Order: sequence, then C-alpha cells, then structure tokens
Amino acid sequence: MKRISTLILAAGVVCTAAAQQGTFATRSLTPEAALTAARAALEHCRKNGWQASVAVVDRAGLTQVLLRDRFAGAHSIDGAMNKAWTAASFRTRTTALAGDTQAGKPMSGVRALPRVFAAGGGVPIEAGGQTLGAIAVSGAPGGDADDQCAAAGVHAIADQIEF
Repeated sequence: MKRISTLILAAGVVCTAAAQQGTFATRSLTPEAALTAARAALEHCRKNGWQASVAVVDRAGLTQVLLRDRFAGAHSIDGAMNKAWTAASFRTRTTALAGDTQAGKPMSGVRALPRVFAAGGGVPIEAGGQTLGAIAVSGAPGGDADDQCAAAGVHAIADQIEF
C-alpha cells in the first residue's frame, strides 16, 4: 500500500511540474489604472492647448480605455487605437518603429500590416520586465507632442504598476 501511495504522489508531482512548464502567468493593467493613465494623458494635452484622443490597450492590444476630447478630430480615435495596438504588439515606442520602418529599410514591409501605425505617440506600459499594455495619443500637433502626452499617462500610474 505504501508503494502505491508513493507512486500516486510521484505522479502528482510529475503532472504539476508538466503543467507548470506548459503554462505561464501574465500581469495586466486594471481598468482603473488604464483609466488613470488615459485621463492623465488627456489632461497633459489639454494643459498644452491640444485636443486629442487617448487609447490604452492591454498586452494583447485590446482596448481598455478610449477618451476623445471634445474637439479632437474624428481621425484621432483610430489613430490612438492603432498606435496603442502597434506599441503593444511590437513592444516598442511607435516613434522608434517609425524610423525603423521607413522606405528602403529592411523592416519597411511592416507598415503594410493591418493596424500598424508607425508614427509618434504610442508608448508601451512596462513594469517588472513585462509589457502590461500600451498607451497612445493622436491629435496633438505632431508625434513628439503625442509622445509627451502618452508619457504623462505612464508616469501617472508608475507607482501603481511597479512590482
């Protein structure tokens, strides 16, 4: 009987070890943190007199929050969502991707993929060596201004996401 108990216990340990090798855990932004980041980004744009849209996506690029200021252009909604998706998908700032994918460069074909928006304004949200999602702004006067607003959003939640 003791031998059977030992075999059953050993089998349980093997199954648990195999399950741990076949799965992984990820961290995600809470809706509250995503909303805080979006509000902070929008407020930064407003303080500078810019009307913009802000999108926050999870690590898979799915939209968690979308805010559009009252006079932001209609195009800024898709712009923010696609920049955020791009930053999350490529796990890089869209400003860097803009340079890396210009015509004639080895990665230029990336721009032909659906939803890729290689222009400033998309910033990954990272903590503890993991990408938690991304935030993006569209509608401020240029990619540098969009980047400033997005960075303000990340800064607003930095203390909530460090682990």
